[in-house]
Amino acid sequence: MSALSSEAAHSLCQISWRLPSDLSQIPGLQQQIMDLLRQKGFSERDMFAIRLALEEAVANAMKHGNRLLPHKFVDVALGLQDDCVWIRVCDEGDGFDPDQVPDPTAEENLERPCGRGILLMRHFMDHVEYRDQGRTVLMVRRCACGTEAKNQAYYVSPVAE
Repeated sequence: MSALSSEAAHSLCQISWRLPSDLSQIPGLQQQIMDLLRQKGFSERDMFAIRLALEEAVANAMKHGNRLLPHKFVDVALGLQDDCVWIRVCDEGDGFDPDQVPDPTAEENLERPCGRGILLMRHFMDHVEYRDQGRTVLMVRRCACGTEAKNQAYYVSPVAE
């Protein structure tokens, strides 16, 4: 699991899930995470953004990473802090280079289905980073719900726990 630096190391909650590569698992995961966010006072706007990015990341991991193979799993970790939430999604696939995914807003790609999920994750989250040759995506969203200063920087260490 990724470690947060000392500036942001005080997680209010940290939890993880291991899901089979079955798209029907996503709504239950989303509901559990939305319940946690609601309990911590996250706004509906933040919850919408996080829910959408989470769905895209997990669906991409299951479909494109694990190719929906039932013996492969997707690991999801969530960290809640006073002023942000981070989500890490890891698959067991071959990986990919996100910079090689065609821009879905380019004229020649408007009718192609690929790349839209990455675009949505980058739009709705404040930070999206791919690691482990594209097998892991780490997303961070700053939220307006916390009591700590909003100018506090967050940093997610590349060191895995």
